Amino acid sequence: MHSISEYREEFVAYLNSKKLTKEPRNLYEPISYILSLGGKRLRPVLVLMTAEIFNSQYKKALDAALAIEVFHNFSLVHDDIMDDAPVRRGKVTVHEKWDINTGILSGDAMLIIAYQLFENYEPLVFRELAKLFSKTALEVCEGQQYDVDFETRDDVMLPEYLKMIEYKTAVLVAAALKMGAIVAGASATDQEHMYDFGLNLGIAFQLQDDYLDVFGDPKTFGKQVGGDIIENKKTYLYLKAMNSGSEATSKELEHLYSIQPVETEAKVNAVRSIFKKTKADEATQNAIADYTEKAFKVLEKIDIQEQKKKLLRTFGENLMNRTV
Repeated sequence: MHSISEYREEFVAYLNSKKLTKEPRNLYEPISYILSLGGKRLRPVLVLMTAEIFNSQYKKALDAALAIEVFHNFSLVHDDIMDDAPVRRGKVTVHEKWDINTGILSGDAMLIIAYQLFENYEPLVFRELAKLFSKTALEVCEGQQYDVDFETRDDVMLPEYLKMIEYKTAVLVAAALKMGAIVAGASATDQEHMYDFGLNLGIAFQLQDDYLDVFGDPKTFGKQVGGDIIENKKTYLYLKAMNSGSEATSKELEHLYSIQPVETEAKVNAVRSIFKKTKADEATQNAIADYTEKAFKVLEKIDIQEQKKKLLRTFGENLMNRTV
């Protein structure tokens, strides 16, 4: 087995070997730009790691890993347009650097490129990868729509929110793990266990992202801290605060989420204070730990060596304790 950093280095080298900039340049340069911004490379690393966990050469999974990374970045380009986000991974977003139309079209091209990468596999593997990918891509779109809908709803419940982040974020993490298992030819049972492991880990990952959006360090987080508050997104923190605070606190929070001040820093600070006062911050950290533990319980069912389970467990622990 290789280390996580080695998988990441191998993937980045493979990504850099692909010539994604060609004519028309205004279509392909934004694709190269967003893919070059780095990030954690979480999903492709999981694809490669899982392939090797099930005794396959991880290099066989490089195209699947690239497909999932291209798709993930496609979704980020379009998300940033919908959120009117100015920064991604500490850099200017695609639609700000070029324009909205370019962002939409380049994103569309990325989705097609992702599908093309599966063509490099034999028919049976191609079929299973494409089937999982189509299901996952549609769920990501459904999750994004839920996210948009929640911004204008005042009656969002915690189970609804958890379903939204499952679709918007967790299914792609789960798919990454299952794709590696598919490429390696793992049993159908182990493929599903890997998927469930990834699903719980993905929910924990998104809850951690929600937490860092409010309480993260701008120097390491790579996105605009407080962006969810500015966008009035009803995250786990918000919903917990609404359920845990007094009526006066809930009304204050509702008011803050109904305004769009020119100066947003005061709003972000006020909401952050409410999250602390209601202990919504602690509740979110507890939920992150709970979903990570659920993932680890599923891990015990997988028919692999204990050393390999330890590698996946370490990966999950690192996600739970991340600052970026």
